[in-house]
Amino acid sequence: MRRYFPVLLSAVFIAGNALAGTFPLPPPGVDLVGQVESVPASRKDTLLDIARRYDIGQDEILLANPQVDRWLPKEGVPVTLPTRYILPRAERTGLVLNLPEMRMYYYPKPLRDQTPVVITHPVSVGRMDWVTPLGKTKITAKERDPSWRPPESVKEEHAKEGDILPDVVPAGPDNPLGRFAMRLGLPGYLIHSTNKPYGVGMRVTHGCIRMYPEDIEQLFDQVPLRTEVQLVNQPIKVGWLDGALYVEVHPPLDEDQEKYQEIMIAASERIAEAVAGAGNPQDVVLDDNAIRAAFAEHSGIPVMVSEPLYGGGNREAPAGGWRY
Repeated sequence: MRRYFPVLLSAVFIAGNALAGTFPLPPPGVDLVGQVESVPASRKDTLLDIARRYDIGQDEILLANPQVDRWLPKEGVPVTLPTRYILPRAERTGLVLNLPEMRMYYYPKPLRDQTPVVITHPVSVGRMDWVTPLGKTKITAKERDPSWRPPESVKEEHAKEGDILPDVVPAGPDNPLGRFAMRLGLPGYLIHSTNKPYGVGMRVTHGCIRMYPEDIEQLFDQVPLRTEVQLVNQPIKVGWLDGALYVEVHPPLDEDQEKYQEIMIAASERIAEAVAGAGNPQDVVLDDNAIRAAFAEHSGIPVMVSEPLYGGGNREAPAGGWRY
C-alpha cells in the first residue's frame, strides 16, 4: 500500500431520458461525473433494449453485466447501469471522442449565468479494417436528412456480398446516415445518426461515428459549426473524486491488443503522476489489489483505488476549502 492524496466534490446525476447524459461540469481537479445505478430486468427486454433506454452503448452494458444473459435476462435480475464516467484526459472544450470507450463528451459553452455542463452519449466507431482516425479536427458542415454517396471502397465491399449500392442513397428509412449528419474536417468522416440503432456502442462503422437517433437529434442544434473535435485513444482513464483516486478500464482497440502491456505501464505511470501532483502525496493510500482487479476486469466502471483523504461521501470540505 502507498500513501497518497485525493480530491473533491460530487457531481449530481440528472435523471430522466432527455437529460440522462447531462452532468454539471466539475471544477478543475475533479474528474468523475454520474453514478452507477441498477434496474431490474423484465422479460420483455433484452440487455440491448435496456442499454438504449438509458443511453448506454451495447458493449458498455455487456461489460458491466457479464453474468446477465444478453437476450433473455431473468425477470427481476439486477442490471448494472454503468453511468459513472471519468472524463477523458483532454481539453474540456468542444467534442471529445474516446474511441476504445466508444463514448462522446460535449462541453458546450455556457450562456451567461448558466451552470457549465458536460453531455455524454455512446457512439459507434470504425472497425479494425476501417479505423476512425485520431487527432484534432472541427465540425465543418451540418445537414438534415442527408443523402449518402457511398465511396467506391464501400461499394466494392458490399458488391462482394451481392449487395449493389447505388451512387446516391436518398434520405429515408434505408439511408444509413439517418436524419442528421455533422461533417468533420477529416475528408469523408461524419458524426451521424443511423437506421440501425442497436449497433451503437460497437465497432461496426467504416470509420464514421454513429449515434442513437434521439441523441444526435438533441445534439444537432446545440453543436455550432467550427466546434473543435478531439479524437483520443484512452482505454484506461485515471481521475479524482471526493479525495480518492479512481481508475476506469475499457478493452483496448483490437489493433492495440498486442500493446496492452505498454498501455498498462503507461496507465501505472499516469497513476504515479496523479499521486505526485497531489497536494500531499504522502497522505494518500493506494490499493494495489484494487488497481490489479480494475486492469483485469476492464468493466468500464470507475474503481476507487485509494482511500479518500476526507472520508469521501458527503463530508463537508475542510476549513479553507478542498485542495485540488
